[in-house]
Amino acid sequence: MTVDATTKKETKVPAPVKVKRAATKGKGKKADATVAKLRIRVRAYEHKVLDNSVRQIMDTALRYGADIVGPVPLPTEIKKYTVNRASFVYKDAREQFEMRVHKRLIDILNPTAKVVEALTNLSLPSGVNIDVKML
Repeated sequence: MTVDATTKKETKVPAPVKVKRAATKGKGKKADATVAKLRIRVRAYEHKVLDNSVRQIMDTALRYGADIVGPVPLPTEIKKYTVNRASFVYKDAREQFEMRVHKRLIDILNPTAKVVEALTNLSLPSGVNIDVKML
């Protein structure tokens, strides 16, 4: 109980709450509860097509009530190629080309069978590569 000096009223102060933590094994490592996780990595050359595909995957998972983490943008992979313009002479004349691979990461926590089935039946545009892992 504390007394407020200006109003002369007594107020109750809540007692500190103890937080229970999971038992730990080893030094400083927390034991995680087993959470099934579906990790989806989506890759494409065009970012607009990639974003539409990710939106389609997320809408499908949310429709069946799944918990989603993401989409997390991963670093764009850039492959650069340098080519001589001429075949025999003019060594200084060169052209540079590059290919950009845009990537996104989506985690679906505790996926149900309906979510997995809906994601496997999903039709995505060509040029979008999907890697699915169960963690």
